[in-house]
Amino acid sequence: MAPPHSPRRARIAFSDSAAKQLENLTSEAEIHALDRALVVISVDPDIGEELPGDSAGPQLRQYTDEVERVRLLYWVTALHTVVVVAYIEA
Repeated sequence: MAPPHSPRRARIAFSDSAAKQLENLTSEAEIHALDRALVVISVDPDIGEELPGDSAGPQLRQYTDEVERVRLLYWVTALHTVVVVAYIEA
């Protein structure tokens, strides 16, 4: 009997504006903080709080990691791909 598999992680994609923010990361501490937050939302995309908005577009979510001082704005597609709209240092 095969061992049980852990739940599949969501795929992470970046909007153009988030990709530009990534290009500007220079310190190892910033990269580590972002990586940690991305792992958290890839394991549980629903962890972030829903932001108020209309139902016409995707439901934006916000995940804040108080320890690493990182905030991510993202939305989750129907296929559970997490699209990061913005990476914001808190």
